[in-house]
Amino acid sequence: MKKLSVIILTIFCIASLVFAKSEKSKTKSNLPRSHEAVILESTSPSEVMVRATGYSSEGGKAAEMDKEAEADARKAAVWLILLGGTDPLLQTDAEKAEFAKIQEEFFAPSNIKQFIVWESDYYHSRLKIDGGKTLKIEKTFKVNKSLIHDYLVERGILTKTAAITEALGLPTIMVIPETDGKQAPIELLRTNPNLKKGAEVIEAYLTARKFEVIVPEQQQALQELTSAHYTLQGASEDYSYLLALSIGSDIYITYNVAVESRLLGSSTVKKGVVGCRAYETTTGRLLGTETGYSPERTAPDAVLIEEAMNDAVDKVISRIMAYWKEDIQQGVQYKVILNISDSFTKSEAEDMIYAFGDLLKKAGKRIKENVMADYSYDVLIWCDPALYQSSSDLYRFFKQNYKGQGRLERVSLNRKLILLNIVEE
Repeated sequence: MKKLSVIILTIFCIASLVFAKSEKSKTKSNLPRSHEAVILESTSPSEVMVRATGYSSEGGKAAEMDKEAEADARKAAVWLILLGGTDPLLQTDAEKAEFAKIQEEFFAPSNIKQFIVWESDYYHSRLKIDGGKTLKIEKTFKVNKSLIHDYLVERGILTKTAAITEALGLPTIMVIPETDGKQAPIELLRTNPNLKKGAEVIEAYLTARKFEVIVPEQQQALQELTSAHYTLQGASEDYSYLLALSIGSDIYITYNVAVESRLLGSSTVKKGVVGCRAYETTTGRLLGTETGYSPERTAPDAVLIEEAMNDAVDKVISRIMAYWKEDIQQGVQYKVILNISDSFTKSEAEDMIYAFGDLLKKAGKRIKENVMADYSYDVLIWCDPALYQSSSDLYRFFKQNYKGQGRLERVSLNRKLILLNIVEE
């Protein structure tokens, strides 16, 4: 009887272990073990080259460990695009919380494969760790960032570009080279082929992402055409309109390019280096800055500049979109500058500024005062886009509701800049 009890107990223990192992395998997580990955370069507006590390689980045959480690490396490469680095696709706490609900499904090996458009057929490194129980590999992948974005949009994790456009419209962007003040940016674009190439790469990225791009050379041609039109009609130039054209962008991107070279044996190798910055036009607020590098090799300057710019501009565009999402939550932003005629006393001008400030509080969801001087008032205002779809709508509200001394009149209206005067009746 005692012997029978021992046998039954042994069978029970074995069954418990088998059941536990079975349950463990059922609840095995799809999340990546590794978060070790780095972006090597942005090869196009939609694809990035990533080197990622993957780990196998403990134990198993060599072929199985290789398979597990490769699958984990693919997950790590996609994880980097989603949540890693300085400019991930998931940027807000709300987006991350929504993604957490589907992350097990998302990181299933069969699902991850659709985002990998290419992978190297060799390991950069392969070694056993933990006393040979675990395999660690390093491999290069090309990941389609646009496919991941579209997947998350379909699942309701990210906002559709169309929804962003409906709320605010995507920002209008102008691309201009950095200048030392001795030569105009447009002249630099005409005379420096490397700077021209840099602008073309950035503009290609922006148009691929459906941004509205203002080309400086075309902008100048439009201004010259407008001036000629007024001359032919015998009318004076509308300088306010020309000023509005010159600052018609919401954001401007400045950049610089350089190609460095050195001797390597008997060959000359080169490396492209670019700096790229994005600013909000009306406020000068810096939205993002990045430096990009090309691989060092023998190649034409234009190729090296394109590779280096690809490395930098993708990150800058991510910063622009993060800023634009934030503005959607706060409302449409306008910069309002009010100047008061010096024919009024300082005390009268102060009362006018206060009266105008009351209007700003009624119209805006939020305001931020930049400068309040004796005869001028510089302020940022965020408005509900459903109430004020354009600067002219906001100006109309000011015009109809200003009750202070003097007469409020328009100097210039731009997409996001409103210049106003108060003069004597």
